[in-house]
Amino acid sequence: MQEINQNLAEETGLNITHICLPPDSSEAEIIDEILKINEDTRVHGLALQISENLFSNKVLNALKPEKDVDGVTDINLGKLVRGDAHECFVSPVAKAVIELLEKSVGVNLDGKKILVVGAHGSLEAALQCLFQRKGSMTMSSQWKTPQLQRKLHEADIVVLGSRKPEEIPLTWIQPGITVLNCSHDFLSGKVGCGSPSIHFGGLIEEDDVSLLAAALRIQNMVSSGRRWLREQQHRRWRLHCLKLQPLSPVPSDIEISRGQTPKAVDVLAKEIGLLADEIEIYGKSKAKVRLSVLERLKNQADGKYVLVAGITPTPLGEGKSTVTIGLVQALTAHLNVNSFACLRQPSQGPTFGVKGGAAGGGYAQVIPMEEFNLHLTGDIHAITAANNLLAAAIDTRILHENTQTDKALYNRLVPLVNGVREFSEIQLARLKKLGINKTDPSTLTEEEVSKFARLDINLSTITWQRVLDTNDRFLRKITIGQGNTEKGYSRQAQFDIAVASEIMAVLALTDSLADMKARLGRMVVATDKSGQPVTADDLGTPVFVHAGPFANIAHGNSSVLADKIALKLVGEEGFVVTEAGFGADIGMEKFFNIKCRASGLVPNVVVLVATVRALKMHGGGPSVTAGVPLKKEYTEENIQLVADGCCNLQKQIQIAQLFGVPVVVALNVFKTDTRAEIDLVCELAKRAGAFDAVPCYHWSVGGKGSVDLARAVREAASKRSRFQFLYDVQLPVVDKIRTIAQAVYGAKDIELSPEAQAKIDRYTQQGFGNLPICMAKTHLSLSHEPDKKGVPRDFILPISDVRASIGAGFIYPLVGTMSTMPGLPTRPCFYDIDLDTETEQVKGLF
Repeated sequence: MQEINQNLAEETGLNITHICLPPDSSEAEIIDEILKINEDTRVHGLALQISENLFSNKVLNALKPEKDVDGVTDINLGKLVRGDAHECFVSPVAKAVIELLEKSVGVNLDGKKILVVGAHGSLEAALQCLFQRKGSMTMSSQWKTPQLQRKLHEADIVVLGSRKPEEIPLTWIQPGITVLNCSHDFLSGKVGCGSPSIHFGGLIEEDDVSLLAAALRIQNMVSSGRRWLREQQHRRWRLHCLKLQPLSPVPSDIEISRGQTPKAVDVLAKEIGLLADEIEIYGKSKAKVRLSVLERLKNQADGKYVLVAGITPTPLGEGKSTVTIGLVQALTAHLNVNSFACLRQPSQGPTFGVKGGAAGGGYAQVIPMEEFNLHLTGDIHAITAANNLLAAAIDTRILHENTQTDKALYNRLVPLVNGVREFSEIQLARLKKLGINKTDPSTLTEEEVSKFARLDINLSTITWQRVLDTNDRFLRKITIGQGNTEKGYSRQAQFDIAVASEIMAVLALTDSLADMKARLGRMVVATDKSGQPVTADDLGTPVFVHAGPFANIAHGNSSVLADKIALKLVGEEGFVVTEAGFGADIGMEKFFNIKCRASGLVPNVVVLVATVRALKMHGGGPSVTAGVPLKKEYTEENIQLVADGCCNLQKQIQIAQLFGVPVVVALNVFKTDTRAEIDLVCELAKRAGAFDAVPCYHWSVGGKGSVDLARAVREAASKRSRFQFLYDVQLPVVDKIRTIAQAVYGAKDIELSPEAQAKIDRYTQQGFGNLPICMAKTHLSLSHEPDKKGVPRDFILPISDVRASIGAGFIYPLVGTMSTMPGLPTRPCFYDIDLDTETEQVKGLF
């Protein structure tokens, strides 16, 4: 049988492998082997050839039903009995019996009396089911049954399911009836004793059954392989959306989140076309997706790419995340379109400081919100650790270089191990960078040893800072190295917020592990005393994964990899909706000029989020402060304030039009907004050039409240994109900064501090002048002054400092007094956040 299977498989183009276990293998050992094969994606079918005494339910049901090509599992048998034969594997032996009777003997089975003798288990069940489907009257009997002789006399067709015992006389079988012998042990491969000397009306030997069954088994293998191949391709999702039952008044975000049980993440993954081995599960509701999915779907056309940006916000935020979720809810659940939301991971800075969460809100939020807001899978901690490891490596290297001779330093960097001294891969790369083409550590000259061992970092040029994912204004300037063990080496340094780390930016812009490793390696941390850049590769490269960069400090967009995976999964007709932080002047501009350059992806639509509240602020309304009740101007109708404030919305629409992408304005409606205010905003937005402007109510009712927005986005996405970048990266750094300041912010010109100019000159001399620009600017105004609302004009934009994120791939100007470490407000959000010790749930989180 093994030879037959092998030959048939070769003829069909399949690979077949025999796994031979020792004869004394236990049930548990057999099951362990089956479970391994279940998880092997290279194996598409599994047939058991084991002794009959090992055919326990545990063994048979250990097989994955989709790989059970012999149809022996309860699931496949159950589907057969229920009438779903097209959805399951049917016993090849049972199918062979039916086919031989109908085609070889020419028997019409309808109305015939069939006796199945000596069959058991899955074979008996499959035979009975298939005969009944053909209209036969089926009897089943074991050889030792007292009524066997009578049953044999009554039967039109006899199927022998096992060897006939010697004590049963052949004369009990009536001459002239059709007898089919399938007594070959169809699983173990043992051949039963046939009856070649007996001549019946139509004897079909076990060899005939076995050969056909082997062919049908291979056919099942082919079907399984085809099914697997189909699953590798994109298909319309078989997504079962959870039902929303919105309450009025709308409960708190955390009550809404806890009121909905998240779908098990492995079930969700299967529904959207991810394979079991492409996800790594974290608990019940979270999973990481492996990058292998990009290779599997590389030939799949991308879906439509939608960016959600916003007008200049109030300090309370205007609901871009909520709009993002509401739009995707509407597309998926109400318009039946495959769609994905790609969001950044929230920082604990704003979570515990001002906003209290970044999962969206109301009935348009990411659940479970506690896990989403409190570091999800812990990746921001990994970024913090990797960043601070590099910072520690810099200062440690400076200390050791200050206190050791060239020879001692070299001997520690390239130590003798088992009497052999060898360079590591990263050290060989450093040698190549230095122009030293040697691989034997013993051959370096004294000059080369010194050149290799000493980074000679200029302390005044260190740009790599330590990070922490907590707002802490007292870490904005610190002194390090004051311990006695540091031998007098101390310097001024600072902390940044973790999500402003260049490592976070690298992660969000990378498109593969190899690209990420290369970017991390070329991050510039300082300059040496001869003016050359010192990179992370000169110290060693840490590697980790996830993304959530700030928008006013970093580039403010979720990861390129997340977008690319989502675009493949949704398919050509699907939508991926991603969010750019803060106003369009910040997050959107960086999305286009930095992220789209890095990814090569072309956006189809910009959704620009506005609120009546923010427009009233820009129209001259009183200041809005987190934690302070809103003034009556914001809670009562005021048409004039709205009309005056629409200048900011019009300016943000114009900014998007600079890039040639159609704009749909999403007016995030609050319960205090009036119909007249809503209609006015939508009318003025369309006059300003928006493709459409739509009021949205997703916060209170979920996706149903954003169906009009989804339709408008779908229509806008059907238009041809005329996307273009704002500037040529080959322009001088100063010209690129000026272009953003004038075209996007509306500044008259820029003013560089001496320090900023010196840094630009240095980066240009080092060969980094052709990178895009990532402006670190306040998000509360189009200008550098947070209180300048509306559309400030004729201002000079001050550039106080310039940093270089070479690994991430951009130059990083600091505008005005912008800080890279936020501070906490007088009454931070963490005053309200606590742990209920009885329920073990977080409370007070938004």
